[in-house]
Amino acid sequence: MSSVVDVLIIGAGAAGLHCAATAAARGRSVVVIDHAKQAGKKILISGGGRCNFTNMYTSPENFLSQNPHFCKSALSRYTQWDFIALAQKHGIAYHEKTLGQLFCNESAKDIVRMLMDECDASGARVQLRTEVLDVAFSDGRYQVKTSAGLVSAHKLVVACGGLSMPKLGATPLGYQLAEQFGHNIIPVRAGLVPFTLHDTDKEHYAELSGLAVDVVAENDRASFKEAMLFTHRGLSGPAMLQISSYWLPGEPLSVNLRPAADTYADLTELRQQRPRVGLRTVIQEWFPKRLALALCEQQGWPDKKLADCNNTLLAEVAETLHQWRIKPNGTEGYRTAEVTLGGVNTDQVSSKTMESKLQPGLFFIGEVLDVTGWLGGYNFQWAWSSGYACGQSV
Repeated sequence: MSSVVDVLIIGAGAAGLHCAATAAARGRSVVVIDHAKQAGKKILISGGGRCNFTNMYTSPENFLSQNPHFCKSALSRYTQWDFIALAQKHGIAYHEKTLGQLFCNESAKDIVRMLMDECDASGARVQLRTEVLDVAFSDGRYQVKTSAGLVSAHKLVVACGGLSMPKLGATPLGYQLAEQFGHNIIPVRAGLVPFTLHDTDKEHYAELSGLAVDVVAENDRASFKEAMLFTHRGLSGPAMLQISSYWLPGEPLSVNLRPAADTYADLTELRQQRPRVGLRTVIQEWFPKRLALALCEQQGWPDKKLADCNNTLLAEVAETLHQWRIKPNGTEGYRTAEVTLGGVNTDQVSSKTMESKLQPGLFFIGEVLDVTGWLGGYNFQWAWSSGYACGQSV
């Protein structure tokens, strides 16, 4: 069955649905297609099923891109406060967890239901279980062959995301369409993803699986003060997920295990006050026992009284605890990554309208673009902002 529409959107995720409702509210005839059985699948599993739908402190500095200025226009024209107002209009109760992260009180289903209701109210049609088989451009229209028939559209919006979480149906379709029309792709890789460790480190820290500590994780490009979690395969938790987006294979990580303390000063003071207490005992007072023992064993710190520890040893202990260096083997990859770094080169896309500079009537929004947010609701805000900017333009 063939149909003719003003706007065809490929991808019924956060960006695609928000774009559809925005465009249809302006009187455009809009169809959204997606190969999934359900709209907003990534929304539904995010935030442990409660959807961290935005961040109160969203700013352009929270995003990675080869062109860091690209995201500014869309973020300024549709802000976190605009989306919060939409959620409030629909009666969605929410709360701040930490660091400005806003979550639904009840369920991520509330956000999907809101987006679908907005599409219904504006007249945008969402068609699921529909595969894209071929896309061609002729006579000023996009002819999109789908498993449900041919769709002819004046404007084509690519909102089908990146490669993260293939079990939810992620495919490279968005990048393939971009390349088909002359766009180049900034190399993609997994972002906001747990690290894996080399076998020797993995074996050494395997006993610590499930243990979390507050740290500062950093490298030459970024620093994040959040929790680190030991897993049976490596390191996870917010601090590790955040720094993973700034990590390159082969690089070591520096982790400050006592970010709020001056360990050398603490040790020299304790040596005066409690000279007969053991060095390992002190470290066990500072950390969970399993972590303290693992660190002492790996570093070869002696089991002797503080009175018998010279300044050189105490300085070495302090330096290790403030700059614990570990070299990841790699990451868990797209299987567990929350986002895809890289994507459609933003130099070839209008930051105001999201329209291709190379191909008229072709638009890119959301994760398919080379714009990646930090952990904490920023990627959803990019979906809302880019979707809105595009919806206002198509």
